[in-house]
Amino acid sequence: MPAAKKFTVGVIQMRCGDDLDANVDKALSRIEEAAGRGAQIICLQELFRSPYFCQREDAALFDLAESIPGPTTDALRAAARRLGVAIVGSLFEARAAGLYHNTAVIIEADGEIAGIYRKMHIPDDPLYFEKYYFTPGDLGFRSFPLQAARVGTLVCWDQWFPEGARLTALTGAQVLFYPTAIGWHPAEKAEFGAAQYEAWQIMQRSHAIANGVFVAVPNRVGREGNLEFWGGSFIADPFGRVLAKASHDQEEILIAECDLGVLEDTRRNWPFLRDRRIDAYGGLVRRFLDD
Repeated sequence: MPAAKKFTVGVIQMRCGDDLDANVDKALSRIEEAAGRGAQIICLQELFRSPYFCQREDAALFDLAESIPGPTTDALRAAARRLGVAIVGSLFEARAAGLYHNTAVIIEADGEIAGIYRKMHIPDDPLYFEKYYFTPGDLGFRSFPLQAARVGTLVCWDQWFPEGARLTALTGAQVLFYPTAIGWHPAEKAEFGAAQYEAWQIMQRSHAIANGVFVAVPNRVGREGNLEFWGGSFIADPFGRVLAKASHDQEEILIAECDLGVLEDTRRNWPFLRDRRIDAYGGLVRRFLDD
């Protein structure tokens, strides 16, 4: 067996304020720090340029959106080129008049855009009124070959759906990034907070195990409006082991080395892809099997 290839990922957990330029500058500073610590692929949290605006429905907030490429993409591309690192950034995309997406842009280490992923699953819950702002993605589940590794990117609410993780892994992804903005309703935290976080982490670790991939999840942190974002960003290996985990209340940068030998060994011993009954899964394209 040839020598295993290793690559290093970084995820950035940070607070966001009302000053959009300050948020971008902070993200760029954190990217530089992560690169200095050896990260080759660095992922920012969901919608890092602004506070999480989906807590209310307000037509004026569509002004936060920008095109891709656009000013923030250009800043990320310049940082990638200067530092020689790949970057995954989550943006509010203005695609056309009246047409907006929650989009992850994947930037190669030379500053070129490797591709974009538009969030497929859009929530509509109290304080998460995303259906008002975002059109569901129309690009499907994708992965992108970068110099360091082949990466798949999903976004936040996508993380609860095993179908999305599976389909992305089937395109060859070796690591799944989930830029995230999830937190506690403060009135529920005491009773449900620990269980909510645990379910969130377990769900994504299960994607790592079921698909034999690394999973890296940057979440935001801090109180914004009526939400307390719970941080707890983490990186897990294909065995579901947590390689690095952030606190619930501090800005942090996580760095972890990912060894493709672990991916190969895990898939050899847990050959889930081999044993899938693809002839028997037709019901997955139906909403519910009620007859």
